[in-house]
Amino acid sequence: MSPLSCQHIMTMDDLMPEDITTILDTAESFKEVNERRIKKLPTLRGRTIINLFLEPSTRTRMSFEIAAKRLSADGVNMTASASATVKGESLRDTAKTLSAMACDLVVVRHKYAGAPQVLAECMDAHVINGGDGMNQHPTQALLDLFTMRQHAGRLEGLTVGIVGDICHSRVAGSLVPALNKMGARPIIIAPPTLLPARPDVLGAEVATSLDAVLPELDIVYMLRIQMERAAGMPFPSLREYARFYGMNEARLAAANPGMLVMHPGPMNRGVEVSSAVADSPRAIVLDQVNAGVAVRMAVMYLLLGGESGGAVA
Repeated sequence: MSPLSCQHIMTMDDLMPEDITTILDTAESFKEVNERRIKKLPTLRGRTIINLFLEPSTRTRMSFEIAAKRLSADGVNMTASASATVKGESLRDTAKTLSAMACDLVVVRHKYAGAPQVLAECMDAHVINGGDGMNQHPTQALLDLFTMRQHAGRLEGLTVGIVGDICHSRVAGSLVPALNKMGARPIIIAPPTLLPARPDVLGAEVATSLDAVLPELDIVYMLRIQMERAAGMPFPSLREYARFYGMNEARLAAANPGMLVMHPGPMNRGVEVSSAVADSPRAIVLDQVNAGVAVRMAVMYLLLGGESGGAVA
């Protein structure tokens, strides 16, 4: 049996606080492995992991691919252009086809919310959600928690401000419940036009002024403004957004001296974060990227390797 209480990681609701702690503690071991000269373990030798990325991705896809390779799994990478979905095959039939090939774990990214659940219903394999529409991105939240714990030394009691397009963000959709489960205090910060119709259901405090809450924050988490659809964003201009909600040198100076700056990437310099802030020691964005490999190794190991008593060595 898996050491986790769940067989799939599709949303943060699948994970108990104890599961999250187990994943973060396991990722600590894998982080040390990733610092070795030979970054390879035999833990998942003979296991087959399929990365089914039906939506564009760089960081998440590469992170999962590297994680599988470092655990010695047999990895198969599929993109939208290489899958039969472009010929009209349904996701359900794709799942049944993959299941017939006896794979052990599927990581799926899809533009529609709920796609991971479709796979889980049609397959015997474990399923990890690599991001589904505007719903959730649980492994992003886990690597964010790992990074916060590494730098702050704790999660309980931290005040984390999540700034930007809350309405359309699957990152916020996962990070808010993750922080709540671990005893942190999330505050979502955005202009009213970028908040969901019922922001209270997210389970976080709500603020429409970054400057008003900035002194309270231990961590400020800047969400990406989706530049590919910036012309249709519900605010007058990127310049105005940066003026009121961007993290710049003046805001960094006015914040708690120990406040850290995070961003899920890719970062729009000069919009969410100024170049001076992005390159400052208080920005830990690259640490998040580094954590992604260790955390994704941990979830693969715990869902698969943990079943047979595989060890981190």
